[in-house]
Amino acid sequence: MKKILITGADSYIGTSLEKWVTQWPNKYQVEIIDMKEPSWKYKNFFGYDVIFHVAGIAHVSADPKMEELYYKINRDLTIETAVKAKNEGVKQFIFMSSIIVYGDSSFINSSRVIDKNTIPKPANFYGKSKLEAEERISVLESSEFKIVILRPPMIYGKGSRGNYPRLANYAKRFPLFPDIENKRSMLYIDNLCEFIRLMIDNDEQGTFFPQNAEYVNTAEMVRLIADIHGKKVRLVKIFNLILKMLGRFFGVVNKAFGSLVYDMKLSEYKQNYRVRNFRDSIEITEK
Repeated sequence: MKKILITGADSYIGTSLEKWVTQWPNKYQVEIIDMKEPSWKYKNFFGYDVIFHVAGIAHVSADPKMEELYYKINRDLTIETAVKAKNEGVKQFIFMSSIIVYGDSSFINSSRVIDKNTIPKPANFYGKSKLEAEERISVLESSEFKIVILRPPMIYGKGSRGNYPRLANYAKRFPLFPDIENKRSMLYIDNLCEFIRLMIDNDEQGTFFPQNAEYVNTAEMVRLIADIHGKKVRLVKIFNLILKMLGRFFGVVNKAFGSLVYDMKLSEYKQNYRVRNFRDSIEITEK
């Protein structure tokens, strides 16, 4: 039986993984620890096979007052946790990084594909804090302490936070949406949890890029969400020129309508982790 310690008591991903592995009650024993108070430092890591480190600040802020906190939580806490894990005999450390280490989405009507030759170039202190954490913990790796770094794209599912619920709320309330051609890599929470489970089962190490088997067009996703709720959204091009101009000044516009994908070859794995296709994942999320 694998003993797994998840850092981050309020983590959407952490609690989702805990629930996911209950399908195999004889294979995994899971515990979640709160990292908000310094008392976690006195937790004994001896006996755990895996530390799944998801404690961190997950969303981008442009407030310069937040920069120090991002580095303190996303970088320094990660390093401290990894060092403790190694010193106390943990065999595998899994770190949730992000596609954000590669910077922002493309401008509207432009494509951006990340492949094996793409060099990380974060555009904000969220991305920088994640990348620096990756670099610092990588030097700790050894044959007895394996490190897995995950750089997923946007994660969504029932109860998720961030951009997906905003788009879903829009789809249920408004009859029009901009018809802009874009492509996004996304990752359904069950697909992510299955990928993490395989990382644990196979004692993996290295950097991985899990994503759904399908790229997503934002407009089509909004229309699908509306359809599931018995509503109709008309896709229109009348806003496209305005949005393209706004995208030159406001990053949030490109985040919604720009393109950012992983080359599908980066996300291949020797076992299938995509337990849900895109349409099914949206239907389950919106139930």
